[in-house]
Amino acid sequence: MNWIEQALKRLNTEQAVLVTVNATQGSVPRGPGTHMLVFVNGELGTIGGGHLEFQALSHARRLLAGQTEQTALRQVLGPSLGQCCGGVVELTMERVDAADMARLRTLLMPPRTPLALFGGGHVGKALVHTLASLPFAVRWIDSRDEIFPADVPKDVDCEHSNPVQAAVADLAAGSRVLIMSFSHAEDLDIVVACLKRLRAQDDLPFVGLIGSQTKWATFRHRLEDRGFTAEEIARITCPIGVPGITGKEPEVIAVAVAAQLLQTL
Repeated sequence: MNWIEQALKRLNTEQAVLVTVNATQGSVPRGPGTHMLVFVNGELGTIGGGHLEFQALSHARRLLAGQTEQTALRQVLGPSLGQCCGGVVELTMERVDAADMARLRTLLMPPRTPLALFGGGHVGKALVHTLASLPFAVRWIDSRDEIFPADVPKDVDCEHSNPVQAAVADLAAGSRVLIMSFSHAEDLDIVVACLKRLRAQDDLPFVGLIGSQTKWATFRHRLEDRGFTAEEIARITCPIGVPGITGKEPEVIAVAVAAQLLQTL
């Protein structure tokens, strides 16, 4: 989503052509509703790359230059374009400028899924930056007010909560939850708060806890001792991250967890 802010900023001083995938048939790189903004010099966003995009860029710039008034293109992705997808893409094009910024912001900005990230450690910091360009509205929560760095990405909401688990009560419905605080005791308190909310409201589609199989085995026993059923405990995902990625570096974990979160959308 970072490209959208860059594109809208350029529209303050430059005209552009909004290229939209209007309809598709068969196998194609991107689906209907995909957008790209084309300027005289450069473009932001992508409709899928390859010769399809090359042709779209060329036509959009002819439109900007007043060399054509044609605002619709139909491209067959076959041998003539050097792309073997075999599908059909129908594109629409529209000249836009600063007067269109408010409308374009609404059009281009995808809906963001609420996500609560508990923990401001190394993995939390890496995750916040990885998630910044993905369709999540991140609420970053820690019991230590001083833990948040100066370079927090735009639109990330940093929150000090002590006790940290108190923040679970007013999470937005549908929030994905990631738990990776600085202590296992805090982690357990947050897990318990999430399970109680799931029992009462069942509105947290994904609750993930960072940790090893050994940590999770210990947590399962403690949760059983607190009266949670096996079915309830199974709502917690631990370890987190897509299988097969074994690196322990914070940035590697962040990528694996972000991929897992995207699978929940």
